[in-house]
Amino acid sequence: MVDIHCHILPNVDDGSRSWEMTEEMCRIAADDGIQHIVATPHCNHQFGFDRQRYEDMLGKLHEASGGRLEFSIGCDFHFSYENLTDAIEHPNRYTINGTRYLLIEFSDYGIPPNAIEHLFLLTSRGMVPIITHPERNPLLTKRPERILDFIDAGALVQVTANSLTGFWGSHVKLMSEWLLTQGAVHVIASDAHDPTRRKPVLSEARWAVAKLVGEEVAEDLVVNNPQAIIDGLPLPRR
Repeated sequence: MVDIHCHILPNVDDGSRSWEMTEEMCRIAADDGIQHIVATPHCNHQFGFDRQRYEDMLGKLHEASGGRLEFSIGCDFHFSYENLTDAIEHPNRYTINGTRYLLIEFSDYGIPPNAIEHLFLLTSRGMVPIITHPERNPLLTKRPERILDFIDAGALVQVTANSLTGFWGSHVKLMSEWLLTQGAVHVIASDAHDPTRRKPVLSEARWAVAKLVGEEVAEDLVVNNPQAIIDGLPLPRR
């Protein structure tokens, strides 16, 4: 399996707080059957994003996994005017593994009414926005049709693995299941922050998806689609 959203780099944001914690997260991920992790530090007003620094950490990250995992760099890109302006000027600065795929995180407190126009602007620059965990965004769960509008505008959707297992509550779980039945989920990722509460585990969600919509879809969401994303290829099936 491939995990495209994970806060596994230590001491760079609100994720792992030490290399020891990172090592434990690596062990959990490898034991779960994950083979590749995209390290995605936050990029927002609180945490600046330094891609070169993070890429320089990949060798030590590989060592921390005991050679059991492969890694690449992306970012948890906050949907703000400043970020969008810079991404348009420097498309490869924030994308996953230097491809055209860009994780997009909307604020829980406000989504611009012209968000679709901004998404079109990103796609016009060759990027493919991936909306992260919309099932957990209270503004989007009140108006889930907006998520479908984002997809129509060219975006993909990433649901958090433990949303499907009930970690975030029954409402988030139901929202995740609704998106799945609408065919509105393109990838599942862990959004892991630590080795205890928010762990880098995908297998439980994979089982939940297979039970709800079939094993073939589950395979696409945790293997085929995320592999295509890190390779910079079109998704095998949307």
